[in-house]
Amino acid sequence: MHDTATLKTRKAPAQRQAAAASEAGAMVVRFRPAIPFGDRELIRFCQQNAGLRIERSSRGDIIIMPPASGDAGRSNAELTADFVLWARQAATGTVFDSSSGFRLPDQSMLSPDVSWVARERLDELSQKDWQSFMSLCPDFVLELRSRSDRLPTLQKKMALYIANGARLGWLLDPLERQVFVYRPGAKVEHLKNPATLSGEPVLAGFTLDLARVW
Repeated sequence: MHDTATLKTRKAPAQRQAAAASEAGAMVVRFRPAIPFGDRELIRFCQQNAGLRIERSSRGDIIIMPPASGDAGRSNAELTADFVLWARQAATGTVFDSSSGFRLPDQSMLSPDVSWVARERLDELSQKDWQSFMSLCPDFVLELRSRSDRLPTLQKKMALYIANGARLGWLLDPLERQVFVYRPGAKVEHLKNPATLSGEPVLAGFTLDLARVW
């Protein structure tokens, strides 16, 4: 009997394979499995490739991204810590790091660099939901651009979060010292080199100091 993940990867049609190279030379690989990955198969594939950052598009494409660079990884850890400290005091929800996968309403599976979900929504989840990809879109999502990320790709990803129910999204671009703020039904707000960001009203009482990111 063939290994499921290996078999599906080998049979992926060549015309559905694509690679996007960043300015740093890193590569993002996309492929469509011959047999679509359900959540169970995708979890197994992720477990067998633990060193990779893996997501799934709404069309079923598997997206394999390079690991974050050292500076991006350090900034992401600082960001997550800031959010966790706030969340412990606010006690209104839970913060998740970049290793958490969310199955959105459009059936894509994405892993924001930082995300937050309101407590009342988490209370509705079953134990099965907690043991797999969480079947919801976070209330808040943050993506931190690294040198291997293409800005247009991240912008499309942010729009996808909002379309699937996110109430607030931040795209932080330390390469250009800029921020894009996403809200449902509103024009994307573009901020040049801001010193702070307020999470109101979604993240009540939270203000991010961007000095650690820049």
